[in-house]
Amino acid sequence: LAYKSKQFINWCPKDKIGLANEEVVDGKCERCGTPVEKREKEQWMLAITKYAQRLYDDLETVDFPERVKSQQRNWIGPSEGALIKFAGENESIEVFTTRPDTIFGATFIVRAGKEDKFTGQYVVNPATKEKIPVWEAEYVYSDYGTGAIMGVPAHDERDHAFAKKHGLPIVSVISPSSVAVGVVNPPERTLRNSNNFNGFDTKDARKKITKFLNGEWVTKFKLRDWIFSRVTKFKLRDWIFSRQRYWGEPIPVILCAKCGAVPVPVADLPVTLPDIGKYEPTDTGESPLANIDSWVNVKCPKCGGEAKRETDTMPNWAGSSWYYLRYADPRNDKDFASKSALKHWMPVDWYNGGMEHTTLHLLYSRFWNKFLFDIGLVPTSEPYKKRTSHGLILAEGGVKMSKSLGNVVNPDTIVEMFGADTLRLYEMFMGPFEQAIAWSESSLVGPRRFLERVWKLREKISDAKNLKTDEFSMNQVVKKVSDDIETLGFNTAVSSLMIYVNELEKKAEVTKTEYETLLQLLAPFAPHITEELWSGLGHSASIHSEPWPKYDESKLERNEVTYAVQVNGKVRASFLAAKSMDRAELEKKAQALPEVAKWLSGKAVDKVIVIPGKVVNIVVS
Repeated sequence: LAYKSKQFINWCPKDKIGLANEEVVDGKCERCGTPVEKREKEQWMLAITKYAQRLYDDLETVDFPERVKSQQRNWIGPSEGALIKFAGENESIEVFTTRPDTIFGATFIVRAGKEDKFTGQYVVNPATKEKIPVWEAEYVYSDYGTGAIMGVPAHDERDHAFAKKHGLPIVSVISPSSVAVGVVNPPERTLRNSNNFNGFDTKDARKKITKFLNGEWVTKFKLRDWIFSRVTKFKLRDWIFSRQRYWGEPIPVILCAKCGAVPVPVADLPVTLPDIGKYEPTDTGESPLANIDSWVNVKCPKCGGEAKRETDTMPNWAGSSWYYLRYADPRNDKDFASKSALKHWMPVDWYNGGMEHTTLHLLYSRFWNKFLFDIGLVPTSEPYKKRTSHGLILAEGGVKMSKSLGNVVNPDTIVEMFGADTLRLYEMFMGPFEQAIAWSESSLVGPRRFLERVWKLREKISDAKNLKTDEFSMNQVVKKVSDDIETLGFNTAVSSLMIYVNELEKKAEVTKTEYETLLQLLAPFAPHITEELWSGLGHSASIHSEPWPKYDESKLERNEVTYAVQVNGKVRASFLAAKSMDRAELEKKAQALPEVAKWLSGKAVDKVIVIPGKVVNIVVS
């Protein structure tokens, strides 16, 4: 999958270093702000495009958020289209197009080039049977499709600008005529100016044009077997794998004038970086390693002749693309991990990271794993079963935290003022896990007061024999917090704990079971205060070694309901009653309430209306 190819790289003249695309912002070096230059250099490439279809299709097999899948799909970017041969006197030029139905509007061919230039060549448009010129232009990319496109200036913005600039014909082939000239990817309409295909729906016309081109023109131009072929192309480009830096894994290749690129023998792996005092970039753009003759000059493993090591190093993406595999067997000094360990641990059950890594890092990691799977070194094709992403914490006002803006929050300062548990609790409570949330120091007060209430609540603990645990509320909060943690709903889990504390505070006394359950549920969010309170309840073992509370499904539904008691339609009181209480008992209990009895004194009860589970309405006169 590795090969060398000349590529344009981003070069920072100040730092004298090659930059990856993500290190360039608005054409400038991210670190120093110097405008970058484009330099052509031979680079090692990894053929990730060979895995494009699998990387796209296998997204259906994993549990990733839909927005993450969309980012992956958009980056891979499959395009259904056609390869069309335009025959010339000396050669046939293949072009890729997603709209073969517009071929009658193709008035020129453009190949990738550094500047606008007419090549002097002509080819025949197989649909119109007319000669059209072949040009070169910078707006066509050599690594997309075939590196050549058919110019349809009436229906493509860039083709239209190019045709206007150079006086090339513009032929509209999509009806109605109201279709704007220069529209990119014209809407599905009907064809015009397309000979025998006029009036056909564009989708149907593609099939008929395919049959036409692959019949008449294959015979006429004596082409091998086709002139029109349906294909899928991808936006995904092969991965540039070279860096001209000291820091990085050395590429294990030896360059021999006789044998070419020769892999370093397995027995000599890994290739390690030499110890040097100066590792700054060179003025020439080569890696600093190129100046270390004692390290560079070696014998060719194949012919024994004089040779040199490859001095480019791997990008930081290299190690980060497979590190998770090493976690399965970190002390293995023979393999990156044993097959038995990989079978036990892989694939990763749940991988969480920042949204900034859900495109390239995730894609590279999936590619790396698929290659290792194909050569039998890992047991699964996909590395991760589930992928989630956390949002950024922004500075106050909703802007990004930055040292240059002076708005970075120092956690040490927050811990000193509010305590570590308050900081942890606030970070969990401040908003949905996957969304960007603005920091607010004033909002720390709420979590701090909540923890103080939890501390004070211990004073209500009672071991009175007639005191009963509210099984419904306790099981309800255990289920809610457990479910929310599993789905990363930390903010709603904390909210549920706050509601539960409100309920306990309303009681004159709380049971030890209720309080201990509260502490266990709160422990992951506030580990220090819960450990202290747990110890104060007489436990010798840590709260963090205790089993997680379990809920009882049968206790999640109340056996009691609250009845409102009305007298002549006005609510005068309420009471709790068992769901099984019959009508006569409900009427008797309602009338016996002190708050109701005073409204019945000296009056005759005409009737009692009972709405099960809701209301007892006493009508008096």
